[in-house]
Amino acid sequence: MIKTLEDMIRRFCAYGLELKYSAGFTRDWCTLIPALELAYKTSIHASTGKTPAMLEKGWIPKLSVYPLKKDLVDIHPASLSFELLLVKLRHHVNQSINDAFEYAKQKWDKSNKTPEFKVGALILVSTLSFNNIDGPKRLEDSFEGPFIIKGLHGTNEVQVEQSGELENKHPDFPVTLGKNYTSSDGQLFPLRNETPLEVPPLDQSKEKKLPRV
Repeated sequence: MIKTLEDMIRRFCAYGLELKYSAGFTRDWCTLIPALELAYKTSIHASTGKTPAMLEKGWIPKLSVYPLKKDLVDIHPASLSFELLLVKLRHHVNQSINDAFEYAKQKWDKSNKTPEFKVGALILVSTLSFNNIDGPKRLEDSFEGPFIIKGLHGTNEVQVEQSGELENKHPDFPVTLGKNYTSSDGQLFPLRNETPLEVPPLDQSKEKKLPRV
């Protein structure tokens, strides 16, 4: 979210926005940043479905799109130029916010693709949040498993069957911490096959043989 805010401010300030009144006054992007803050606080976020102003203060500040009444006969030139400034500023602010959110969404969708899981399939679980695995943390595997998927809690969570040292860990994990398990090809990777250990036969005699001197 912080990167999105940085990108939004960068887009707002990058074009050197400068608005001039008819009376000769000039406003640059430094003095117009409160308009960007107001537009951001009154925009609805897709994650919460509400505006930041509503979540923070419980009310939404409103600003009329056209501050001047249309039935006025005589309008001062300074007031008219100020209205044009607000309209132009509102358009620029909304464009900066929409571009920043769209860019963040494209970056997220490109690098975070949610895998599709099915009940009964094998899955590998990331050890990013594991704190009960013995040994040095630097030598831990990035993923543990495979585990069998017991159930799905909507599209955001999976329940797996665990055993061993992970038996006491909570079986529910977010789908972002899992990935589908693909078994290795024995012909392409013969060394990955598990070979049974050959245990040498033990001496049946109970007499202890001493070495010859």
